[in-house]
Amino acid sequence: MSASIAETLSCREGEQAELILRGARVLDPRAGVDAVHDIVIRGGRIAELAESGKAEAGDAEIVEADGLHAFPAFFDPHVHLRTPGREDEEDIETGTRAAAAGGYCGILAMANTEPTVSTAADIGALRERAEREGSVPVGFLATVTRGMGGRELTEMAELRDAGAIGFSDDGLPVRSARVLRRALQYQHLCGGVIALHEEDPELSGDGVMHEGLASAALGMAGIPAVSESTMIARDAALAGYEDARIHVQHLSCRESVEAVRVAKAAGVRITCEATPHHLTLTEDEVRSLDARFKMNPPLRSADDREALIEGLRDGTIDCVATDHAPHSAEEKEVPFETAAMGVTGLETAFAVLHSELVLPGTIDLELLVATLSAGAAAFDLEPPSLAPGSEANVALCDLGAEWTIGADGYESRSQNSCFAARPVTGRVLMTVASGQVAYRLRSFSMGVA
Repeated sequence: MSASIAETLSCREGEQAELILRGARVLDPRAGVDAVHDIVIRGGRIAELAESGKAEAGDAEIVEADGLHAFPAFFDPHVHLRTPGREDEEDIETGTRAAAAGGYCGILAMANTEPTVSTAADIGALRERAEREGSVPVGFLATVTRGMGGRELTEMAELRDAGAIGFSDDGLPVRSARVLRRALQYQHLCGGVIALHEEDPELSGDGVMHEGLASAALGMAGIPAVSESTMIARDAALAGYEDARIHVQHLSCRESVEAVRVAKAAGVRITCEATPHHLTLTEDEVRSLDARFKMNPPLRSADDREALIEGLRDGTIDCVATDHAPHSAEEKEVPFETAAMGVTGLETAFAVLHSELVLPGTIDLELLVATLSAGAAAFDLEPPSLAPGSEANVALCDLGAEWTIGADGYESRSQNSCFAARPVTGRVLMTVASGQVAYRLRSFSMGVA
């Protein structure tokens, strides 16, 4: 049974929207809608998809949306908000502002903070903070193991009672098969999907980029693709044996896509995600030794990228997730070998994927819209919809808008985008999240009647 994003996650309460988005091209693949409508939002819910120009305004604000597209707002199941401990890089306020600017109506925050989110008190404190600061609803995962030490499980039932959406040691794998098996067994008692960073440290070692042509040319230690795919195969086998649920994070290579495909065919309850950077970039970017292109898992070969795209097309990959990972300039403006791994992504995901995959005809717009919100279902949340009666979660976009990433700054506190200075086409102009107007591009204010 799927739960409502607004009722399950935590967000600052505000005025429920009374809006009419007049003349928008409405595209909702799940609801089977692709037509021009007036979207009528009353009391924070989709009241009606009216014939274009026919909706009665009443007291509602009218937004002239002729020539614009309205999608179900996006949902990101993999975000790092750096709270607690590294608020100099991001916090709930700035991270959710970035999410709203990117068209997101909900995000899930990882637990590898300083200190880690490992107790019920940690979850409670974060939810209270989100209720004060969150521009969009936020859910919080707790660690699988205490302090991400990999040895002792957290109090999973207590954490779930406190509101943890799921569990993850993201940033590190659960190295011990025995420990992961116990966590999967406890899942039957308390629920909560276990999200897994798949990497065998014995194979990845001190690698700083993909083990391939670029690493060989640069003479740097590489991270082989099998360090990821072998752990996926192991953990899928454990999940199948225990009839438990796992979500595999940030797939990066062909072998991993195939491992998930085999597991799904065998009936394993497994979902997975891919990031915008792995779907659009390759190891060739790291030849510049620009640390903006350093992340874990690393950018891999062109063949791996093609496999990820095909996995997205055929449904092996369930959703797109940004793995939004803010870092300070001091952590990135150092030699490549010592730079921190990770890139931001909330504000750029839609524009980059629209520009790099949709416009060239690699995937269709419907698939992009569907997979940008499908992460909600992986964590038992109802995916955003524009069907009448749904809570209002809308991303209003101008598919023809041309802009340069970073030229106007960022809502995020950090600027480590691997797409900085890239020209893109397609921009989020307005976001309604859980019935509230969460974002409006400054220059779009003139489009309001």
